[in-house]
Amino acid sequence: MASDIAAQGQLAAHDADVEFLVRRSMNKGYELFSLLTPPAYIAFILARKGRSHLTVSRFLRATWVGAGCVAGAAFEYVRSANSSEATVRSRRISSTYDTASLRADDHSMIGSLLFAVFTPALLWKRANAVDLVLGGAGLGSCLGLLTHFGRALTGDPAPKVEVPEIPVSS
Repeated sequence: MASDIAAQGQLAAHDADVEFLVRRSMNKGYELFSLLTPPAYIAFILARKGRSHLTVSRFLRATWVGAGCVAGAAFEYVRSANSSEATVRSRRISSTYDTASLRADDHSMIGSLLFAVFTPALLWKRANAVDLVLGGAGLGSCLGLLTHFGRALTGDPAPKVEVPEIPVSS
């Protein structure tokens, strides 16, 4: 009976670790695709169809339709499902204390919120409201991530935090 409760507790902890890592990978996938999609979309449209097919509405739609969240979640779920509990736990702990990643997430979120508000205010007649808000959030995420990288390159890196050693039973 006691071993069943302990096993259920370990399983619940493993499930919580997997859930945390999948949510984190969804954010990272969205950030990555919001960074890659705008230049890739512009290059594709200009190379294939020409300048006349590049519109604000289509551009904003392309920035949020990308499957970054789905790709990040699927990758992390498969990776975590095929890893041991100790490996998943150590990856969660190290990602929790990764201040550079947390700062990148913060910059990306701030950019998303700002541009989700500013894009509709500036381009109201150019696209429909959904594309303006979600596309603006995608552009803001991209610019926030670029801001983080710029700050890191100019000598303002995120502070280092020492990860405590926590014994993990396997």
